[in-house]
Amino acid sequence: MENKTNGSVEAKLVAENGQLPDPADWAFTDVVNYFKAAGFDEQATAFQDQEIDGKSLLLMTRNDVLTGLSIKLGPALKIYEYHVKPLQTQHLKMVSVYETKQGL
Repeated sequence: MENKTNGSVEAKLVAENGQLPDPADWAFTDVVNYFKAAGFDEQATAFQDQEIDGKSLLLMTRNDVLTGLSIKLGPALKIYEYHVKPLQTQHLKMVSVYETKQGL
């Protein structure tokens, strides 16, 4: 993965299978480190202050990110659209695959 300011995360966060670990398993420090690696150093402290762990991150709505974290609108929009939404989608796909394998 490419490392861009306010863009893609660094490759060091990618698991051996080429995917990020399931965000549902992240501690709040993992969430903070994810956003720092994505170029959102300043905004990462908002996640730390609010103790947003992976499960909380996956439950966040657009409104939560835009208004609940008290961060500037531009970075908040990027965080939600390019990071929170894709992480939520990835998690749902992982759950769906697991349920299919388990016959649920």
